[in-house]
Amino acid sequence: MADERIALVTGANKGIGAAIAAGLVARGLTVVVAARDAAKGAAAAQEIGAQQVTLDVTDDASVTQAAKEVQERFGRLDVLVNNAGISGGRNQVPGAVEMDTIRAIFETNVYGVIRVTEAFLPLLRQSTDARIINVSSGTASLGWMTDPDHGFAARGTMAGYPPSKTALNMLTVQYAKALADDGITVNAIAPGACNTDFATALGITLDRTAAQGAAIAIDLATGPDRPTASFMSDEGQIPW
Repeated sequence: MADERIALVTGANKGIGAAIAAGLVARGLTVVVAARDAAKGAAAAQEIGAQQVTLDVTDDASVTQAAKEVQERFGRLDVLVNNAGISGGRNQVPGAVEMDTIRAIFETNVYGVIRVTEAFLPLLRQSTDARIINVSSGTASLGWMTDPDHGFAARGTMAGYPPSKTALNMLTVQYAKALADDGITVNAIAPGACNTDFATALGITLDRTAAQGAAIAIDLATGPDRPTASFMSDEGQIPW
């Protein structure tokens, strides 16, 4: 137990989360697939040789119980991947916003990350090499969104999803600063738009696979380098 690395990935029953979990198992980590649907989480975990815990990032009791179960099984956590997130669909165009959609996006993509991180911090502090990875988005980059030479500048607008990920990036910086003395690194990643159910909800079909999107998270979780307070893709640093 002392030699194995323990990782938990939220929203890991499908899409990029499942690909991250599978990649970490392939790197030799003991992985806990965290999903709000117990049956789907168990099936995903069995497929890749991982463990499973039921966890709904929007529910305090669910998150508390999941942290308790990880504590009882392992006594610590080495890697936390805050992957669970929702796109919110298309009901978030400035000028025609549905407020319930915006609230739901922030509840999962921002408050959910805070809720999970806070609950698992005591376990991360038991690790000698703890790493937190927040799955953000290139659409969170204020630099890219306002750069006339970047494709994002010409894209359509959304009042929920991109702002929620921009908020997540600031959370990443704040936790990185707060946890520096504990030796816990905290980074945000942009996996790139991948052909998953997440993209389908936005009416998008893409060639990039979930496994390709997962690569940067896997490298940050397992590689020898330990950056912190960074926002990265597989092509390098992204402007905030």
